[in-house]
Amino acid sequence: MAKTDSTHADSRPRLPQRSQQGHNSARARQIVRVLLFFFAVVLVVDALVGERGLLASRRADRQYEEVAASTARQLAENDRLREEKRRLEEDPAAIEEVARRELGLIRPGEKLFIIKDVTAPPAR
Repeated sequence: MAKTDSTHADSRPRLPQRSQQGHNSARARQIVRVLLFFFAVVLVVDALVGERGLLASRRADRQYEEVAASTARQLAENDRLREEKRRLEEDPAAIEEVARRELGLIRPGEKLFIIKDVTAPPAR
């Protein structure tokens, strides 16, 4: 009878049991996943706001555009001033125009009339 019981006991279906090694490998996989996720988050954040990230790149592009526009304005101003210098050196009419406009000079024999706006007196 003992044999029959042992044979009968061995033929019973066994419930699967997790071995300690299987449990450890599942835990290790979970830790690796969490670490990979954390690493990916750190990379994404660094790519966006890091020293050479997307936001810093956009800021640098805006600064470059501002400096380029400022440089273009300065170059145009330099060209205008060179042309004015050339005119003042070569054209006597240009010198006269500046003297009249900026210094208020007139030629001998010319008369200067100063016209003031007079406001109408209030109605009585």
